[in-house]
Amino acid sequence: MVSPTSDSGARAMLAGVRHSEFWQLMEDEFGAGYARSVARDQVVAALGGRTADEALAAHVPPRQVWFALCDVMDVPSERRWGRADRKPDRRGPGR
Repeated sequence: MVSPTSDSGARAMLAGVRHSEFWQLMEDEFGAGYARSVARDQVVAALGGRTADEALAAHVPPRQVWFALCDVMDVPSERRWGRADRKPDRRGPGR
């Protein structure tokens, strides 16, 4: 079993990131109130000039949206995989 705190374990967990996991990552990084504002207002060139909300509505994978936002919002690489103290979903990624 891959450790969820290792780089490869975290990548495996995010490979099938769901919308709920996307929002948890957003809230962990930006705070509950600001996360919604970022998703609604921040236009991201890598998402075709769309906001995160628009990209998700257009069926862009949440993982792609998350990393595009990380790039434009200068989220440090050590925080792009989520909080290290959060326990992983025992059902496995994307379930």
